Amino acid sequence: MITAIALGGGDEFDRIRAIASALGAAAAGIGDDTAVVPSGEGTPVVSIDASVEDVHFRREWLSFEEIGWRATASALSDLAAAAATPAAIVAAIVVPPKADEAALVELMRGVGSAAASVGARVIGGDLSSGGQWAVVITVLGHAPTPTSRAGARPGDGIWVTGTLGGARAALQAWTSGIEPDADARQAFAHPTPRIGAAQWLAAHGATAMMDLSDGLGGDAEHLAAASSVQLRIDLERLPLHSSVRAAAERAAEAPALFAATGGEDYELLLTLPSAFDGAAECRRVTGVPLTRIGTVSSGAGVQATLGGVVQQLHGFRHAV
Repeated sequence: MITAIALGGGDEFDRIRAIASALGAAAAGIGDDTAVVPSGEGTPVVSIDASVEDVHFRREWLSFEEIGWRATASALSDLAAAAATPAAIVAAIVVPPKADEAALVELMRGVGSAAASVGARVIGGDLSSGGQWAVVITVLGHAPTPTSRAGARPGDGIWVTGTLGGARAALQAWTSGIEPDADARQAFAHPTPRIGAAQWLAAHGATAMMDLSDGLGGDAEHLAAASSVQLRIDLERLPLHSSVRAAAERAAEAPALFAATGGEDYELLLTLPSAFDGAAECRRVTGVPLTRIGTVSSGAGVQATLGGVVQQLHGFRHAV
């Protein structure tokens, strides 16, 4: 096991040694100016994701290990959307002045744990100083035939993995000054990138796929636009996280709308041929539930209904 090359003296290299020790088997060749990306079958796939303090997380909500896991899992979720096999991770960390050195090590321990959970290695990164914590994760992988948002066809079924709304339930609790229930907190702090499920679904005919980072209300629009189709979604079919009903009651919203407009679930939104009937097999093989929520039609945009009434959905809007 090689976790780091031999390093000289100095505070920066002491940090790198501490990080390499915390990463253990999840690290490979850390400390050089460049890193060798492991080879793999198929087309190389890359994505990058930034997680910034007080924008994507607050330190009073999460441990540093959870901050590292969550930042890495969100980037790995992009690889899942391509049905890619993760190979390597590069982590660039902005550390505030006078930050506790142990905090950096714990954050990187979380990065390493998330990498190890999908069989990837942390092969390098960068350390810099700034006004607040930021974690920028680059993930690299390979996919025999990468899936994308384009490819949905009229007549396809619309499906989602897992359950929706748990991350929003946790966020709503924290911003209301109460502690979220354990399941909601887990959904926010420890999302699971659907790598295995995505690969199974791609092998079973998925025509389009993306991850739900900005909420179903926003991401469905992106998939519809990329595929030049209309997505007709029955919100009554949404698989709701166990914490959603109580959180929706506090917010005075219908549970399905609460779940549809929450972001950072990191589940998969995908389309499959109309004849697909493998939801039970998907769960048996991958352990991930799969729920049909609608049908692709000709047209544009998203038509979402609840109790037969058309609803206006929204998701997270990125600043420009």
